[in-house]
Order: sequence, then C-alpha cells, then structure tokens
Amino acid sequence: MSRTVVFNMTISLDGRITGPDGNDDMGWVVPHVFSDEVRDYLDEAISTATTAVMGSVNADGFAGFWPAVADDPDADPRDRAFARWLNGAEKIVLSSRETSAWPDATVVDRDAVDVIAELRQNAGGDILILNSVSVAMPLLDAGLVDRLDLVLLPEIVGAGRVLFETPLTASKWKLDSLARSESGALALRYSKAQQA
Repeated sequence: MSRTVVFNMTISLDGRITGPDGNDDMGWVVPHVFSDEVRDYLDEAISTATTAVMGSVNADGFAGFWPAVADDPDADPRDRAFARWLNGAEKIVLSSRETSAWPDATVVDRDAVDVIAELRQNAGGDILILNSVSVAMPLLDAGLVDRLDLVLLPEIVGAGRVLFETPLTASKWKLDSLARSESGALALRYSKAQQA
C-alpha cells in the first residue's frame, strides 16, 4: 500500500497564502495558527507522518524558526512536539540549489510528481507537504494528493499570492473533520473522494 500524501496549507478568505509584501508578509496568520485547535490539528497530522516535503523558500523559513523551538521550555508543548518531529523527520527540499538551510535535508532538483511518486513506493508514514504551493500544485493536478489539511483564516488580505493561481484538473473531496478556533479560524481536513 502506498503512503498517504497530505498537503498542509494556511489560507485567507480571499484565497491568499501571503500578504501583499510576499513570503515574509505573514503577520495576519500568527493570531490564528497558535490556537489550541490549530495546534491540535497539526499535532494529529504529524502523528502518522515521517516525511516533510518543502520548496526551498519554505524550507529556509521553517529552518530559521522551528529547530530552536524543540528545546524551548517556554514554548507550548505541541509546538515543541512539532519542532522535534520536524528536526527528526526525513526532509526533502525540492530546489535547484545544491544545499538547504536544513543541514540534514535531502535536496532534490527534480519534478515534484516524480519525486512524490517515488517516495510513495518507499516504506514510511505519511508524506506531509508543508505550505509549499510550488510542490503541491503539480501534485494536485496529477492526482497525487490524498488529503488536504487547510486552515482557513477569517481575514481578507486584499493582495498577495493566491493559492490556486492556475486551473487544476477537477477532483472531488469529502470533509473528514472540522475544528473552529476562538479567533474564527477553521481547521479543515478533506480526503479525496473515491471515483464511482
């Protein structure tokens, strides 16, 4: 049986994944993603995952923040658990660069579809694509994503990169779970519906 491929993404009501100033413009996300509900949702996602896949931009951002959280006594225990998982997980960074900010990551300069198809044939747990649209879009188009873990934030950002910039192959999904945070964020978990 092949491994489950999960795309984890945070998105605004107007479909934005960044603010108008690009990848570093994420202040609108912070008030929502550190809620109990969103932390629990991510904690559940990593409980069955053994591989993290990212593009180079996200890998740099994650590497600049999460490793130190693993041993931060003031951090929420779920944040420490995520950081420890990320530190210990198999990390695949899809990039044309030769190295990554993660010293133990495997950097691969190949098509995402080929890389994920190969990973699915190897032993291991779920493959978690962390906020990397450049990785997830070709996989969604090729039908290689099994689950969508989306955090919908109650924000209209107004400008910035949108999640679905180009049309994708049509597919149907079913809602498996939903959690609402005090801030109004919705943690949504969808699995691909079986075709009749």
